[in-house]
Amino acid sequence: MKWMDMSLREFQAALSSSSPTPGGGTAAAVALGQAASLAVMVCDLTLNSEKWQDGWGASEEIQAVAIPLMRQSGDLAEKDSQAFDQVMEAFRLPKSSDSEIDVRRQAIREATLLAAEIPHQTAVAALKLLQLLPRLAASGNSNAVSDVGVAGLLASAAAKGAIFNVEINLASLHETMGSGLRKNLPGLKEDVRIASRSIMDAVRDRMES
Repeated sequence: MKWMDMSLREFQAALSSSSPTPGGGTAAAVALGQAASLAVMVCDLTLNSEKWQDGWGASEEIQAVAIPLMRQSGDLAEKDSQAFDQVMEAFRLPKSSDSEIDVRRQAIREATLLAAEIPHQTAVAALKLLQLLPRLAASGNSNAVSDVGVAGLLASAAAKGAIFNVEINLASLHETMGSGLRKNLPGLKEDVRIASRSIMDAVRDRMES
């Protein structure tokens, strides 16, 4: 069964089990989907009232990103679990001869690199949403600004959690592998940090105004 086809209770049971998947990377992608869904809700509440006309532009821009993310996040959750399953399968390959050892080693490396690439996609997608949310907090339906805050927290958790998974997989690879990810990671982490703070500040400013 696909994670997105499960009930919430079924997914929580799977997440709490001793099975390696679903794990943190999958949970991060699911959190991104929840963030996107909340953002869409606030956009709808804004677009459905002329009172919040100043927020229509931001709402339409965010919906264009968040609605596709609701599906994309589910795909990323599936891919993240599949990638880690491939790592586990690679470790189970035979190693009784030099040729088998070479095949096994290469399979482990390729699977581990994929297991870093998928959460990187999750983090990049989460950052894109994070960077848009402050506008919604500032101009959207003020009655739902706390929901924008929760969306921001979930998107931040998705990004930061996914980055953890990128880092742990890259750490087990030779430094010549995943060079693009390694080069991009410091900037991505800093952008996520700034965006996470920005959305929290915007929500608090609106709530206190």
